[in-house]
Amino acid sequence: MIVRNQTRGTTLADRCRMAQGFWPRLRGLLFTKPLAEGEGLLIDPCQSVHTVMMSYPIDVLFLNKQGRVAHLIDAMAPYRASRFVWSARSVLELPAGTARQTRTTVGDLLLVES
Repeated sequence: MIVRNQTRGTTLADRCRMAQGFWPRLRGLLFTKPLAEGEGLLIDPCQSVHTVMMSYPIDVLFLNKQGRVAHLIDAMAPYRASRFVWSARSVLELPAGTARQTRTTVGDLLLVES
């Protein structure tokens, strides 16, 4: 999948995979290599995440049901937990620095293309 920031006219990920279902969502990025530039993981549904057992930071974008960024964590460090984001429908996990590099902020509209 490709994830584009419609508001900024940028591409966040051109190799994004989807985690749906209990086990894929539970596993997320645990026990994986750091994401390369252009990679991402979209977890749906999801309203909070953690980085326990991860060895690298990630950008975490919480998306509402319209695809707007409701909350953003820049470079979430390993062994942390996010707050519960009530307005979120899904979470997009990206390599640390991607949100800053693409100027993505809360309120931006993201589009997911298969």
